[in-house]
Amino acid sequence: MVGIKRLVLDVLKLHNPTIIEIAGAIGKMDGIDGVNISLYEVDQKTENVKITIEGDRIDFDTIKQTIEDYGAAVHSIDEVASGKRLVEEAETLQERT
Repeated sequence: MVGIKRLVLDVLKLHNPTIIEIAGAIGKMDGIDGVNISLYEVDQKTENVKITIEGDRIDFDTIKQTIEDYGAAVHSIDEVASGKRLVEEAETLQERT
């Protein structure tokens, strides 16, 4: 069975725990090759982050539970890649103009 290879999530979290702690927890999971967490908005009490995860067997439910265990919430799933290989998004003619 071919599973999810890339998952991009929009997540709302408190200032603590840090993105370092969350990335470490996700990065240790089976089937995960790498995690990138980017901070893109900071409010008085919260942070919005983009979490990009790549691996051979990404288990969304386990990742979502881990994020929630750290007091954060998944706002949306912004990208999913599945199949035998990763396919990079192609720019369309309309996007170039």
